[in-house]
Amino acid sequence: MRRRAVFAIVFFCTQIFAFGQVDKSDWKAGVPEGCTSITVGRLASADGSVITSHTDDSHRTRSWMDIQPAKTHEKGAAVKMYKREADNTQAMPAYGHREIGEIPQVSETYGYINTAYPCMNTQQLAIGESTFGGREELQSDEGLIDCQRLCKLMLERCETAREAIMMADELTKKYGWNDAGECLTIADPKEVWHFEIVGPGKGKTGAVWVAQRVPDDHISVNANASTIKQINLDDPDYFMASENIFEVAKTNNYWNPDEGPFSFCYAYAPHSRASVAAWRREWRVFDLLAPSLKLDPMAGDYPFSVKPDKKVTLSQLVNVFKDYYEGTPYDMTKTLIVADDEGKAVISPLANPHMPYDMLTMLGINVGWGALGERTIARWYTMYATIIQCRDWLPNEIGGVVWLAQDNVATSIYVPVYCCVTDVAEPYKVPGRVNGYTHESAWWAFNRLGTLTAQRWGDMRHDVDAVWVPMQEQLFLDQKEIESKAQEMYKKKNPAETIDYLTGYTIKLGDKVVKRAWRLGDELWTKYDEKF
Repeated sequence: MRRRAVFAIVFFCTQIFAFGQVDKSDWKAGVPEGCTSITVGRLASADGSVITSHTDDSHRTRSWMDIQPAKTHEKGAAVKMYKREADNTQAMPAYGHREIGEIPQVSETYGYINTAYPCMNTQQLAIGESTFGGREELQSDEGLIDCQRLCKLMLERCETAREAIMMADELTKKYGWNDAGECLTIADPKEVWHFEIVGPGKGKTGAVWVAQRVPDDHISVNANASTIKQINLDDPDYFMASENIFEVAKTNNYWNPDEGPFSFCYAYAPHSRASVAAWRREWRVFDLLAPSLKLDPMAGDYPFSVKPDKKVTLSQLVNVFKDYYEGTPYDMTKTLIVADDEGKAVISPLANPHMPYDMLTMLGINVGWGALGERTIARWYTMYATIIQCRDWLPNEIGGVVWLAQDNVATSIYVPVYCCVTDVAEPYKVPGRVNGYTHESAWWAFNRLGTLTAQRWGDMRHDVDAVWVPMQEQLFLDQKEIESKAQEMYKKKNPAETIDYLTGYTIKLGDKVVKRAWRLGDELWTKYDEKF
């Protein structure tokens, strides 16, 4: 299947995904449009961190988060399983979670940072996520486990990426996968893997999955499309898969061995590879971090991973996630031209890359994704975003850190949440969407700021950057000093003091940026009154 037939295939995709048992109320044009995850091997990062990440780009998932502590469970305890369903009874579109069964609990579980998709545990195991959909006929309601529950189970029960993948195999084989095709980008202090999973077929219990390790000196990306192609199961250091991976493909005529080698993405999720919304982001991530490769933005097929031109810093990742194709042919603002005071044609300050879909229609913006414009990396409907560091030279309490942003990352800032913390700043725990607008919520502070900035993007974004960019850089610079103090406490065999110190630091910064976001919005409103 090749990319030149993209639009016909995407239309076909729309018809296929229009009917099914997985809730698709968060999808557009019949395909998943939410979530980008970039991964970085330890030899590809500037400081030796293993990195995974996630933008939770969604119109429904929850915006609040909390800390779930380690727990001891009684013999015979169970974990409830739920099915995610659209809930339109709240103040804003949300998800409800209907109980569908339970599985046995283990005796002890690790603590973890409980975002909508739980993202990191106290052992420095970290997870990013991106939905790719897969073949509709493979989804089965016989299963009990969906993506959010699998993330939770991995973090509660596992210490390493490989252990998490093998646990997923065991549990989904027994209790079944009931979700659409998903990619989890699973990192630990040594390595990072992409784990792609689909259902076993209607009426069946189980799963089909594959996992590929990102080479230590490479970066990779998942952007709502399956990316794992040919696999070599004789090399378990880089590839793992379910025992049924070839048989299901042959039985369903997804793959004929006589016609060529097996490729997971083309066997199990071919429509995802035809999505320009996905492969445009893949190209952009690789082009920003490995420009020397000069990848074709229209190729549609890219390597699973590439070696970056330079070792990747946190600042670079922040900028990649803020990207919306400015200066490329895919910039949605490029045709929104006015004359400046000197009569020179310039992009209007009112033009912005974060337009809602009906504004694209009004302005006739019809590009790569048709009526939906371009699916950029930065997104106006992001709920939260993470960039997660796992570091093997530090104790778990200090080595694991989630850099957390709220709402559109193009107008937000990442603050550190260490994997050991026992609490987060109060505004981050306040449900925003289900109860409607409130000044108590961190998400609303950044949502308001992002929405306001988009109204006069050409001017306001510079005011926002003037505040957040130096503050972000200072947070990255301060990290070394903060962690040095934490290590001194830890070396005195006082991990409790270390945890208290890092918890206090996390809460302090969370409160600080939320207050600044509210004030910055007020400043923009004052400065640009009657100009938007």
